[in-house]
Amino acid sequence: MLMELDQTVHTLKEWAVAVNALETGKTIMLLRKGGIHEQQGRFQVAHQQVLLYPTFEHQQSCLLKAEYANLVHPVIPGWHPETVRIGSWAEITDILPVSDESIVKSLLPFHIWNENFISDRLKWKPKQPIFILLLRTYQLPQAQEIPYRGEYGGCKSWIDIESPLQLQGSTPVLSDSYYQELVAEIHRVVSNE
Repeated sequence: MLMELDQTVHTLKEWAVAVNALETGKTIMLLRKGGIHEQQGRFQVAHQQVLLYPTFEHQQSCLLKAEYANLVHPVIPGWHPETVRIGSWAEITDILPVSDESIVKSLLPFHIWNENFISDRLKWKPKQPIFILLLRTYQLPQAQEIPYRGEYGGCKSWIDIESPLQLQGSTPVLSDSYYQELVAEIHRVVSNE
């Protein structure tokens, strides 16, 4: 466990439907592919403790399991809200590179995406693994509305917001024991035991 920050500006952008699933304890997992923030061709997580910034523009209901697909409200390209609700932050506790398609498919019960999403991700940059990110999510004591700024837009995953948000008083979405149980289950699937 990292030393807990009091405040941060470091932010991970993710589909709003995924942020909601993390905030409600329906998942602890995000799937990423190389190319987000690479140095010498290797995937890098920019920060291990990040605010969760919901995005709307690229959400596609056809890539989500049925129970999540109806939560997506399509927006026109280039649309963004005037303010962005930040209700949580997360510690990225595990980063697991996986190249074996059967293992990635075995992880379906642990996240919100469907097999179409998995096959799309495996086909894009096929020589690079999918990175399984496990996130311990915390609810902020009070959700914050931050003004949208142009530099927050675009296809980038890691941004720093203008003003730091306070993290004190945040509460974990899942208990320590349940979170560790899920992490152990996911590690068993990934190590093919």
